[in-house]
Amino acid sequence: MLALPRRPMEAETIMVGFDDRKKGQEAKFAHDAELRFKAEARRNKLLGIWAAELMGLSGDAAKAYAAEVVAADFEEAGDEDVFRKVSADIKAKGLSIGDDVVRQKMDQLREVARDQVLSEG
Repeated sequence: MLALPRRPMEAETIMVGFDDRKKGQEAKFAHDAELRFKAEARRNKLLGIWAAELMGLSGDAAKAYAAEVVAADFEEAGDEDVFRKVSADIKAKGLSIGDDVVRQKMDQLREVARDQVLSEG
């Protein structure tokens, strides 16, 4: 069977559809990345507040410490920079909180932060 050549409008319509789909995927990727960033920063803030309470800090001192924990995340990719800071600070205060407890708290607060960020829109 002989195929008829496509009309130019059909090809343009197909390409516009592909472009729209590509733009939609790029927008979704950017949105998801932004949500992950916000959730990670929120998790770090919550972790800082938790650690501050353990170390006996409150009020402005606790807020300042939580901000330090958030800032620590910019040292390197991943969670290890935040973990090292919080773990070292807890140990420096002479508290007997194990690394496993800190990691468990980080995991728990990751879910809390994600839910908070998603509920805020």
